[in-house]
Amino acid sequence: MRWSQTLIPTMKEVPSDAEIPSHQLMLRAGLIRQLMAGAYTYLPLGWRAVRKAEAIVRDEMERAGAVELFMPAIQPIELFERTGRKDAFGNVLIQFEVKRGDRSVHLALGPTHEEVITDLVAHQISSYRQLPLTMFQIQTKFRNEERPRFGVLRTSEFIMKDAYSFGTSLEQLDESYQKMYHAYCRIFARCGLEYLPVEAESGPIGGDASHEFMIPADNGEDRIVRCTGCGYAANQERAATGRGAVAAMSVDGSGELIKVDTPDVTSIEQVSKMLGCDARRMIKTLIYQADGKPVAVLVRGDQDANEGKVRRALNVETLELADEATIREVTGAPIGFAGPVGIKCPIIADHDVAQISDAITGANAADAHYTCVNLGRDYQLETTHDLRDATGGDPCPKCDGTLELVHGIEVGHVFKLGTKYSDSLGATFLDEKEKRHSIIMGCYGIGVNRIVAGLCETQHDENGLIWPLSIAPYEVLIIPLNIQDDEVMSIANRFYDELKAAGVDVLIDDRKARPGFKFKDADLIGIPYRLVVGGKGLQEGLVEIKSRTAESPDKVPLVDAIGHLTRLMDEEKAKLAARVPA
Repeated sequence: MRWSQTLIPTMKEVPSDAEIPSHQLMLRAGLIRQLMAGAYTYLPLGWRAVRKAEAIVRDEMERAGAVELFMPAIQPIELFERTGRKDAFGNVLIQFEVKRGDRSVHLALGPTHEEVITDLVAHQISSYRQLPLTMFQIQTKFRNEERPRFGVLRTSEFIMKDAYSFGTSLEQLDESYQKMYHAYCRIFARCGLEYLPVEAESGPIGGDASHEFMIPADNGEDRIVRCTGCGYAANQERAATGRGAVAAMSVDGSGELIKVDTPDVTSIEQVSKMLGCDARRMIKTLIYQADGKPVAVLVRGDQDANEGKVRRALNVETLELADEATIREVTGAPIGFAGPVGIKCPIIADHDVAQISDAITGANAADAHYTCVNLGRDYQLETTHDLRDATGGDPCPKCDGTLELVHGIEVGHVFKLGTKYSDSLGATFLDEKEKRHSIIMGCYGIGVNRIVAGLCETQHDENGLIWPLSIAPYEVLIIPLNIQDDEVMSIANRFYDELKAAGVDVLIDDRKARPGFKFKDADLIGIPYRLVVGGKGLQEGLVEIKSRTAESPDKVPLVDAIGHLTRLMDEEKAKLAARVPA
């Protein structure tokens, strides 16, 4: 491609509304332009990168045995009502009515395609002989993102590869899951990403049934807890800590239990300010409905309860914060004054709570708190649990190391759905004994846009983008220094034709512009290799070949230029291939 025949609108200045490097560089390098909040046009360079990512994803999905199909973006709202996701999505689900003759049809734009593909399977699969089966698509998804930001990392419209596995048993689900997990590792390695598989919240089957694939990045919106010693990693929602249950169910406190007036003071911050105490000395008491029954959950005042851990500790399926009526029933007080002393429901507590002596808690009375609350004397526990978010400095649950907290960008997620959707939508099979069962499903998603944005966020320098060869919009950029010099253009065009014939993606900068201007644009758009023709070097029979990350160019004889360049590319491809799991 010739620069003069495509659209690469580079920008010198950093856009004022672009908050993070990937957003800034994708705009400055001419990859994207915003149409409105949450919606972007991909310009030629950006779209070439996206299509290359798609090609890698497609190749690895097929290598893993998945078959491609393509499903409608427009979906009947009835499917979401049958699975309960119409209410679960809330405002995120883009839904509307259209007129068809004398009737209205209620539709939604697909945020994902669990309902559609399960409905398809329910009508097309009937026997165990047709399973297992994994199908995938690469398609645009739509979600009403209330706070679109960070460029294409959080938008209302995005490209996703979504795959779904269908099987007759947990063994088939496990096998499909492992195939997809391995394919994801290959995909992200081939794309040149530094990625981290992390444990995530499990599905209804339980166990280690969910993993997210993260790109460690300072501006990532997800929090990851990891151990550099053993490699353990999990998102903060799922991460365990290495803390153990406290052996002694009592603490040695020296103070007398006293009820103090705290009018209109309900939050940890307000109470700690009024009583002049550290939040670490306070016990936060949260009332939940666990499978419809009230339970009090105790965590240290400066910490937050992790509802996934609470649900697993209680071994319940549903967990939600109790309403005001339930709170009054078990505490005898309005919201904001709950505490463990005399509460009328079961209590579970985080490990840290059992180590707080002379604690401050709600008094289960309006406008009142207790001081000098002590375990064993004032309230009882049978044991303690890991009920809070893990954080940096916690002990690792897998080794003797210490956890660190980092930020990340989620680019993929694999998880086990079980029979949630097949039960709702009637996707069943007959086994060899003619007995009917629900099909067991898995779901596997990749944000294709996020692969590109993640690379832009993490692989750049002060001059611009640094693309890996596998995703780069073009692999080689030819820069003729003087396009009005016939000899320069003859050589540049010959190199261009030879590289194209060899299957190299090549861009030639045939603009009438100063060399310095072209070099700055070359660094900004980040093409991996630059071949410069002209100047004093050409008079000596030489051209300059420079990789994007090299400090200085190689001066190479004209006759050796293509061979030298392809050797550099082959070496780089070999390095990239060595990172890909077998």
